[in-house]
Amino acid sequence: MSTGIRFDGVTVAYDGNVVLDTFDLTVEPGEVMALLGPSGSGKTTALRAVAGFVRPAAGRVLIGGDDVTGLPPHRRGIGMVVQQYALFPHLRVDANVAFGLKARRTPRDETAARVAEALEATGMTGYAKRYPRALSGGQQQRVAIARALAIRPGVLLLDEPLSALDARLRSGMLAELARLHRDLPDVTMLYVTHDQTEALTLADRVAVMDRARLRDCGTPRELYRRPRTGFTASFVGDANLLPVTVTGRGVRLGDTDLEVPTGDAAAGAPATLCLRPHLVGLGEGPPSGPNPGTNPRTESGPKPGTKPGTNVLRGTVAEVQWRGVTHRLGVDVAGHRVIADVRELRETPAPGTAITLHFAAADAVLLPAGEAGGAAHG
Repeated sequence: MSTGIRFDGVTVAYDGNVVLDTFDLTVEPGEVMALLGPSGSGKTTALRAVAGFVRPAAGRVLIGGDDVTGLPPHRRGIGMVVQQYALFPHLRVDANVAFGLKARRTPRDETAARVAEALEATGMTGYAKRYPRALSGGQQQRVAIARALAIRPGVLLLDEPLSALDARLRSGMLAELARLHRDLPDVTMLYVTHDQTEALTLADRVAVMDRARLRDCGTPRELYRRPRTGFTASFVGDANLLPVTVTGRGVRLGDTDLEVPTGDAAAGAPATLCLRPHLVGLGEGPPSGPNPGTNPRTESGPKPGTKPGTNVLRGTVAEVQWRGVTHRLGVDVAGHRVIADVRELRETPAPGTAITLHFAAADAVLLPAGEAGGAAHG
């Protein structure tokens, strides 16, 4: 049976310093939940509270509906993988994987079967007799995962498990973890990371944390397409966050009126306009009808017949970065920097060049005021 996790008002403090503040979160059975946030946000503390390595000053931790707040780690039925692998260098791979089973005094025949099962699940069957020093970083991490799986945990905790790997190995291991989740749908995973790509790729839901508190929680698609706060918008992907004023039909940025959904926001109220850089294009926007010979991604200037719902921004190029298949343009608009990621340009505009940008009304998200300030990531 799958086992879920629940944080019920969990607070953790060290020497009076609160590092996890009244944390409430439910991880459904069989779900992969990523805890995403900057260093010091409280995400690793939350994971250690589930593991039993820290004792909350207040609140409860429940696994499978049972209050485990006072239980020692070995009685919680969890497996754990950390970023530095923590393999025993003097033991071969199979002995490393068997370690937790031997500690639980599992019968020898059953231990051998479970070790073989865990190695097969992680693709490490052929490496059973090797020592850790004879393995690559990615292989060592697979052994660490196999060791955690061998005890057949209801909950698997992963604390920055890929951060010590290079980019190529990290990508491969991320695919392996996704496959593992498909193959072991009953295992609930709590995955701590500061890497948005890992969270968006692997998790069923993402809990965004900052300054010891939970700031947002939802599916990767929800948090990326419709963030609820400026912090979420800037940490889950890149975002332009621009201070605007709500008008009767949309918002105003500087002297420019823009048509965007405003929901229940009152006219005259300050707000923050969120635009994803890849949804900002060059030119006045796609035409409403055929316009042969026009490429709105590589040409600026007025375009006749602009499609309704397309907003236009005019500014000056401040910087251009080549990123392989795209160029990232930094454009000063009404005293604010707007970032646009566009398809690779044959000719790049020089700094100081007047330029026109466009975006669709449906691609804009209006957020509470006070969290503006350009793009979050460079």
